[in-house]
Amino acid sequence: MPISHVATMAFERGSRLASIPAFLLAVALWIATVAQSHAQSLIRDPDIEHGLRELAFPILRAAGLNTNRVRVMVVKDGTFNAFVIDYNTIYLNHGLILTVDSPEMLQAVIAHEAAHIANGHLARRAENLRAAQRAAGFGTALALIAAAAGGGEAAAGIAAGTQGAAIRSFLGHTRAEESSADRSAASYLRWAEISPIGMVELHRKFAGQELLSEINQDPYMRSHPTSRERLRAAEEFLYQFGDRAKSNPNADYWFARVKGKLSAFLRSPGWTLRRAKEETAQDIRLMREAAAHHQNRNLSAARAAIDGALAIRPDDPFYHELKGQILLENLRVSEAVTAYARASELAPTDALIMAGYGRALLADGQTKKALQVLESARARDYRNGRLMQDLGMAYSKVGNNGMASAVTAERFALEGRLLDAGIHARRAIGQLPEGSTGWQRAQDVLIAAEQAEKSKRNRK
Repeated sequence: MPISHVATMAFERGSRLASIPAFLLAVALWIATVAQSHAQSLIRDPDIEHGLRELAFPILRAAGLNTNRVRVMVVKDGTFNAFVIDYNTIYLNHGLILTVDSPEMLQAVIAHEAAHIANGHLARRAENLRAAQRAAGFGTALALIAAAAGGGEAAAGIAAGTQGAAIRSFLGHTRAEESSADRSAASYLRWAEISPIGMVELHRKFAGQELLSEINQDPYMRSHPTSRERLRAAEEFLYQFGDRAKSNPNADYWFARVKGKLSAFLRSPGWTLRRAKEETAQDIRLMREAAAHHQNRNLSAARAAIDGALAIRPDDPFYHELKGQILLENLRVSEAVTAYARASELAPTDALIMAGYGRALLADGQTKKALQVLESARARDYRNGRLMQDLGMAYSKVGNNGMASAVTAERFALEGRLLDAGIHARRAIGQLPEGSTGWQRAQDVLIAAEQAEKSKRNRK
């Protein structure tokens, strides 16, 4: 999916509402309330998410976490922060990724957040939640508890964790947790033969911030209290590690590619074209130039650059996906379908690539095929708001207005627009066979919307 498209964040839940652990349900209820006024977005791009998987894989494996389940996702927020809310996702602000200077520093952040998951620190958030409820206005919306994916999966819209004292209270860790996470992270890095130098650099970055007022502290510092003692411990970890650090060309490459893709779409084209010349990997330089030329609406230059990258890496699905995006956004629809089809062939299980392919097929008038591809993408990833929009359009074009309304209701729910979600859910319920999958999904959204409205009235 193009990096320019974002989706309101959601986190995964159990198969039915009744199966959700009580604490997680309470968390979802509370966070959904804040999400409506402070919604954050995810930057969804298959190239970036793959690069982060490459960087995280050895760390997650060392932590004993499921490398297929735990994902690293990018929050559209320019501040330096990272956090975990559930057991399946590590969230990194794009400001953090663009600020760190080395793959080791980014991997140290990932290792630290993975340690919070592996060490069970999320379980004790129940007490943090109880303290935060009073400040956040707990329980005003059921939001997305059951409004995400088919097969009865459920989800909840969330705020990014950097807005407001109540959210910081919920996301914040104690110094004891931070020290514990540091020790675990150091062991993960050691096992993966990644130097702890990144951890040292991270602590040095925040040294002295404890002397600042909270409003002047970096968000990462506020949710991850640091100390001189933790810096000294990190330096000891580095001393114990010794000079065993090995050059890792794969980590270097994907770190450069993730930063390059992010900066190419988030910064000005002029900045990208000036800085791309410094890129040592020729294909990454050409990819960045392609994105910059595309931003400048120069199709011929953008196409020449991405074709140059593909000449170097002809079987790279993500470069084919970027070519498809460039062509589709320049209304070269049939050529875009070809590019996306090749990307999908090379990465047949990537939901973001599938979503882009479905969008291109839909634009090309191949509605039935688009519907099939988009449904497959949705089954793998329900957190993609643009995908849900395309899917609703596809259902509408084939005359299935009931499912179009159901999908639209889910999309609005993901965005925290519960009033609109309820309107479309009612339409879907009136048009779909009772008991069908779509009817059940619409019922879930309607229950959430009605609960939110009821709680809102009770507060008045």
